[in-house]
Amino acid sequence: MAELFIELFSEEIPSKLQIDARQKIKEMIDEKLKKKGINFKSSKSFSTPKRLVFFIEGIPEKIEQKKKIIKGPNVDAPQAALDGFIKSNNLSKLDIYKKNLEKGEFYFAETKSKVIDVLKELQSIIPEALQSYSWKKSMKWSAYDLSWGRPLKSIIALFNNKVINFNFFHLQSSDLTLIDGTNEDKIKKINNFKSYLSALKSQNIILDQEKRKNIIVGKMNNICNARNLKNNFNEKLIEEVVNLVEKPNVIVGRFDEIYLKIPQEILIVTMQQHQKYFPLFDNNNQLTNLFLLVSNLADKKGYIKIGNQRVIEARLSDAKFFWDKNKTQSLVKQVGKLKNLSFFNQLGTFYDRTQRLRKLASPVSDQLNLSKEKIEIASSICKVDLVSDLVREYPELQGVMGRYFAIEQGFEEDVSMAISEHYLPTGINSEVPKKPISVAVSLIDKIDILVGFFGINEKPTSSKDPFALRRTAIGLLRVIIENKLSVQLKDLINYSIVIYEEQNIKFTNNSVAKEVLIFLRERFKNFLKDKKIRNDIIEAADVSHNGNDFLALYKKCSIINKNISKDICKNIIGTYKRASNIIEQELKSKKEEISGQPESFLFKKSEEKHLYNKINEIRQYFSSIKKSESYEETLKILAEAKSTTDNFFDNVIVNDENSDIKKNRLELLQMFCKTYNNFIDFSKVEGA
Repeated sequence: MAELFIELFSEEIPSKLQIDARQKIKEMIDEKLKKKGINFKSSKSFSTPKRLVFFIEGIPEKIEQKKKIIKGPNVDAPQAALDGFIKSNNLSKLDIYKKNLEKGEFYFAETKSKVIDVLKELQSIIPEALQSYSWKKSMKWSAYDLSWGRPLKSIIALFNNKVINFNFFHLQSSDLTLIDGTNEDKIKKINNFKSYLSALKSQNIILDQEKRKNIIVGKMNNICNARNLKNNFNEKLIEEVVNLVEKPNVIVGRFDEIYLKIPQEILIVTMQQHQKYFPLFDNNNQLTNLFLLVSNLADKKGYIKIGNQRVIEARLSDAKFFWDKNKTQSLVKQVGKLKNLSFFNQLGTFYDRTQRLRKLASPVSDQLNLSKEKIEIASSICKVDLVSDLVREYPELQGVMGRYFAIEQGFEEDVSMAISEHYLPTGINSEVPKKPISVAVSLIDKIDILVGFFGINEKPTSSKDPFALRRTAIGLLRVIIENKLSVQLKDLINYSIVIYEEQNIKFTNNSVAKEVLIFLRERFKNFLKDKKIRNDIIEAADVSHNGNDFLALYKKCSIINKNISKDICKNIIGTYKRASNIIEQELKSKKEEISGQPESFLFKKSEEKHLYNKINEIRQYFSSIKKSESYEETLKILAEAKSTTDNFFDNVIVNDENSDIKKNRLELLQMFCKTYNNFIDFSKVEGA
């Protein structure tokens, strides 16, 4: 058994591109080997900023292919199908013959036994795998046709200590690589993967990304433990930094304590997002003036530390200047500046948007029974921080800085919090707003977005969602469900449409309300599936639901999903199915309309009257509960009808000789089914 070793040496590849390439190219090589019938023991991939490395062990040098019979297309198939069959199996027309089968006449071929030289196969497999990878971002350089993440300098390709000769655009594979010298001029001949690792080790290069991570995290933990600091590092930043270095060294830096007086979010974003530093916190979770940086070089003389400290001081000095300037600028007086900030070409400015949000506050405050004044104030100023110097410099802090400005200017806490929290949730698993005013503004903000973009027909497609409307919809639904809000969304959506019309914003979509609700219902189905609720239960509840009160839909699905295997649901579904099956059979045979309106004077047995009375009791319950419905209680009431229905089925023959009595009994059963369907459509529930 032999080993396959590939190194792609390039200019420094950004972290995200590097990770994707490392994973995907490996998968493509593995797939092409398997497709050729070349098995292997193990496959690994590694990367540094300059190197993508693939190492596969346990590959045979030769493969014996036994002769076999291959079935081709039907003889009546187009000529292209036969040509494809011949080409894909490396056949000639002389190898083809016909054979009759049960399903018709087909082409067949018998291949000859042969021994395949794996080294020769690799000469085409590897460049094909590299060619098939598509970079998310790529570049061309000089006069070369090659598109790659960053300029590709050399390719090592070795199999069983031999060079796999192939051309990849302008590059020729070899056994040579560049080992870091002062100017990357140390060309090194490589015999195998072991000698390659040895060459890297001599230059303190750590190829394995997991080892680099362990080294970095270990050094950072040691520093924190020695200084009695918390070691809760940002995991995403760790993953990024691991792929920015190949000779990891951790250095402690510091900045002037004066900057700790400005909001810590500014400091954290500056360090993490802009400089890739790790901020350090004390055991009380207070930000300190210390930070960690990961360098690709050892800082023997302290120059790297000094240089980075100067950089962070300069950036924080600018941030402090902007903070001191912006915090005193009245949010209310600056609302007019939003007229100069476009939201979207067909949807007006951010000023137009805040006016829409302010007007939508009225119906939302009515539905949620909250202060209209507070919601209006928060809605009016929630976007003003977008015109501040700080948010222009740090877009990640939109909302956050608005909250700080509002606090500095004496706004009430719940209004100030709404400025930052109305953007929540920002992702599938991120937190939702919980404070009432924040919840209200969040709802308003998301409804305005959905109505606006659907109104101008900028809707998501199966493959594209440039305005993140799916995320907005899920966010809206999560705010409703997780805050247990019975919101009449249809009314709010229609009100939002009217507000757009008042601003003379022209919609090209005449079905906005309908399409937004459908869109929300589809997103909600996915949301319920993520909550492990059965598909049949989701469909049953959705069919019987008006698509308006999503909290009700969620509760119904949850309670049935929870009890589907218990007696209470078994009794309900069993009873319902017994009645609906009789009706279904009758409708199939006679195609007679059964509306569910029985006549009481046609009842001949007491069991008919008892069932009729029980149905009316349940109907009375549904008409009286309105928003106060307890779904546990509803299930209990529906299940309690089982004894009444059992008595009916045991003592009453539906298929009576008298056609009028028979029809009336069918009407009674239909009335029963329709009443149960007020909760969910039980015909779609499969049972336990």
